[in-house]
Amino acid sequence: EMILEETKEMMHKSITHLEKELLKISTGKANPAMLQGILVDYYGTSTPIQQVSNINTPDAKTITIQPWEKAMLDPCATAITYANLGLNPQNNGDMLIISIPMLTEERRLDLVKMAKHEGEEAKIGIRNARHHAIDMVKQLQKDGLSEDNARDTESLIQDLTNSYTKNIDDHVSEKEIDIMTV
Repeated sequence: EMILEETKEMMHKSITHLEKELLKISTGKANPAMLQGILVDYYGTSTPIQQVSNINTPDAKTITIQPWEKAMLDPCATAITYANLGLNPQNNGDMLIISIPMLTEERRLDLVKMAKHEGEEAKIGIRNARHHAIDMVKQLQKDGLSEDNARDTESLIQDLTNSYTKNIDDHVSEKEIDIMTV
């Protein structure tokens, strides 16, 4: 029981990490999540951009960043530029406006590769969790767990592995469709 809970938790962490990484991969559509992880110098403190401004997407090709203090316009613009996301914020004195560039076919295919790579990384996490769990079962067997119980537990571990692997594949193909849909 405990092995399964621990394994589920480890596998779930792989999925959560994958979801975060996939959010960072552009689909060519404006999404406030694209700015996640950007830190702004807020009076000497590195602060997430969403904590110093309102971020909106008035349309599929535009992100607006409205800092709560005008003095934060330049630090926000600088942080976005240095985040190497290929975004070029325009400062109109009131807010920053980012036009999301159309993705070329080549860029889309690169992004799909990145998404698939993240999927593979997540699968490695799943396999490591499975391996860890199987080792624990073998140890318990040495300590007297019956062969039937061990086999049942290993079968449940494999079911978890299959289910989480399918979950990863679903996430990646959903992202792929997002990227390739113009």
